[in-house]
Amino acid sequence: MSSSLIQTENLVKTYDTGEVPLRALDGVSLDIARGEFLAIMGHSGSGKSTLMNVLGALDRPTAGRYLLEGEEVGEMDVEELADLRNRRIGFIFQSFNLLPRLSALQNVMLPIRYRVGNRIGGEEREEASIAALESVGLGERLHHRPNQLSGGQQQRVAIARALVNQPALLLADEPTGNLDSKSSEEIMGILHTLNRQGVTIVMVTHESDVANHAGRIIHMKDGKIISDGQNGKMSQERAQ
Repeated sequence: MSSSLIQTENLVKTYDTGEVPLRALDGVSLDIARGEFLAIMGHSGSGKSTLMNVLGALDRPTAGRYLLEGEEVGEMDVEELADLRNRRIGFIFQSFNLLPRLSALQNVMLPIRYRVGNRIGGEEREEASIAALESVGLGERLHHRPNQLSGGQQQRVAIARALVNQPALLLADEPTGNLDSKSSEEIMGILHTLNRQGVTIVMVTHESDVANHAGRIIHMKDGKIISDGQNGKMSQERAQ
């Protein structure tokens, strides 16, 4: 099995904005190994969010190739992409995206319930969801609705939901953007622990202290990768 989880070759994404097309991605090539923790940084308009959307199979590139676990994502139809997102990619958003009328447990169970070809029984779905919530320290908040939880707790629910199908890839889009400093550190601690357990994480952030939790940091500008390197701080911590 290849050590590469993600491979992109000369990704281009253009948007028709009028007379001059906007090139949001301009020849992006990446190789992300299994078990990596990669942070993508850049100013607004740099292309980092567009790249995240392409990696999450939420948007298609205009040109170039994207392989996830050796499979050509660009050749998949709409149903295959939906199944890919559900089974193999977990999403964590800045705004949590929890359904307000559902409990923490019910929110976490949703990805299993809507899994294509799902043969998992209700009891097994519930057990897996409880285990996911316990793994992020919310075993005693199973039946709380989002409005009964703090921002940090809501993001923990979102992480549990992202993990419940045991995805190959975890995508985190500004995961601490709506949190105070204490909750931010707690959430990054959870992501750091998950990565140590072998979970591959790709995270978009504009905050350098958040990016420093990653083992590798890339910077983007005008749709291009302008720097790509290992985070020396994290490398030293892992060696200890």
